Amino acid sequence: MSKLEIKNLKVSVEGKLILKGVILTINKGEIHALMGQNGSGKTTLAKALMGHPKYVIEEGQILLNGEDITEASPDERARKGLFMTFQYPVEISGVSLLNFLRAAKKAREPQSSGEEKFDVQKARAQELINALKFKKYIKGKLELVGVDETFVNRYLNEGFSGGEKKRSEILQLATLEPEFAILDEIDSGLDIDALKIVADAVKSVKAQHEMGLLLITHYQRILNYIKPHHIHVMMDGRIIKSGGPELAKILEEKGYKWIEEEIAINQSI
Repeated sequence: MSKLEIKNLKVSVEGKLILKGVILTINKGEIHALMGQNGSGKTTLAKALMGHPKYVIEEGQILLNGEDITEASPDERARKGLFMTFQYPVEISGVSLLNFLRAAKKAREPQSSGEEKFDVQKARAQELINALKFKKYIKGKLELVGVDETFVNRYLNEGFSGGEKKRSEILQLATLEPEFAILDEIDSGLDIDALKIVADAVKSVKAQHEMGLLLITHYQRILNYIKPHHIHVMMDGRIIKSGGPELAKILEEKGYKWIEEEIAINQSI
């Protein structure tokens, strides 16, 4: 079975140790929710998994389907099947969402050796064929996410509402079809209606592609729509408690202090 394995991961940022031994396995098709207070290490884990150069892996391994990708570059990880959404998607003026998606999809294709003879006319003809194929391909993804064709003709995230930015991220997820996706606070800044729309889009993409999801969130509310198989709580750079969907409801009622008190009691026994 395809799986993403995180083994005793220790990560520093600007010389400060943030992750202190994270252990987690996500099988393809599973949804894992990662919860925790600000500064607990959730986003550090996400960015370290994607190979962000600022996040230095001091110890441990990241395995994707048994292959060690700990030292792989971000683009190599993406081609191998990892994807991440961002809390604050960037705006790029002058670049349409359609062209961005097409370039991203093309970048994930196997790279040619460059040994074959280059034919200008043949290349132009193939480019036109590829463009027509992609427009047909992306139409199905638009329907899946619930947006119309005018959406992708706009500049990337420019003038987008919070909900539109998140739907743009989910459209990228649907287009690239990764094996594993990290959704970093996909619910942040959304009102109730926008949250349900984004959650429904995530569920539609997940149902079609059966990918593994790591859903990072502060709140239980999105888990009312996207039902996780497992919930993990992170504190001080470690996953300190794991459980089923009921764990999120307990956290909503009692807060994170409840876990700190439980740990203190267990340590005193």
